[in-house]
Amino acid sequence: MSFKISLSKTMFNESLGKLKEEYKIYAPVSMSFKGRFSDTDSIRYKEVGTLEEIEFDKKSHFSHKEVLLPITQVLFHFTEDEYSMPTMDKKKVLVFLRSCDLHSIKRIDQIYLKNGEIDPYYKQVRDRIKFVLMGCEKSFRNCFCVSMGTNKSDDYSLGLKIDDEQVMLDIQDSELKNYFNGEKVEFEVPFVTENHTKVNIPEGLTGDVKEAELWREYDKRCIACGKCNFVCPTCTCFSMQDIFYKDNEKNGERRRVWASCEVKGYTDMAGGHSFRQKNGDKMRFKTLHKVYDYNKRFGYHMCVGCGRCDDACPQYISFSACINKLDDYTKGERK
Repeated sequence: MSFKISLSKTMFNESLGKLKEEYKIYAPVSMSFKGRFSDTDSIRYKEVGTLEEIEFDKKSHFSHKEVLLPITQVLFHFTEDEYSMPTMDKKKVLVFLRSCDLHSIKRIDQIYLKNGEIDPYYKQVRDRIKFVLMGCEKSFRNCFCVSMGTNKSDDYSLGLKIDDEQVMLDIQDSELKNYFNGEKVEFEVPFVTENHTKVNIPEGLTGDVKEAELWREYDKRCIACGKCNFVCPTCTCFSMQDIFYKDNEKNGERRRVWASCEVKGYTDMAGGHSFRQKNGDKMRFKTLHKVYDYNKRFGYHMCVGCGRCDDACPQYISFSACINKLDDYTKGERK
């Protein structure tokens, strides 16, 4: 049952202090001079302890995904005779995120928990995590969440709206009620109703889309850096690495490491064969996966319209524009 209150920022910070005794709290933080260039900042997820550390006014460059799925994760250690699982952190986790990112959790859950065998490493984190919805007062550059239907969500533990010196909370998790005291208030967590960027999801795709000329544009423009995949909140591909220790080459560890369908070598197979060697074909694979194949299998689109891929691309390739070009193609403007 929803419980809505208003409290001062000071009181909210005191509550965060109490929460930190049981929770690790992650939120988007602006990191000075850590951006693409030496004089730019990077906004990514870090552990926080106060409201002032959290970046509310700008979209994070990287998503919350690395909290649930570490970039590099040790699966087990091995010796010549046996193996052992690494010790997992048992502390509960609280993550601040926006509606589009909250919708991405459903996509990741589908892959790791409902797509065959349950992934035990992901489940251990997922079972102890709760989400705080950060309201969006306005649309950010390149966002198209409204087109994807992810601009609003009510599936959160705690909803949050900042108003001058007050913090308004919509508490839906009974366990969190004990940490916050304030005056009852009526409000709604704000959400975006319109984006400057709009996309039309293509329908009625046929087999000839694989040979469409529109993909050849990306043979020249895309440099296959994979950055669009790494900033995406719904890309979940990984590769495996076996690391052997120098002091004893019979001992080591197996790691799961983020991978990208856009990067050279991702589709390499034994015998030297490799699929989708042209960058345009890689772009085709990613695009159809986001707005067609995933939906055909699970009933909803993989892309959540956060626009980070457009933000991050060093070649200024627009994924939203690519979707619209694909839609034009399906409507008969085949070229």
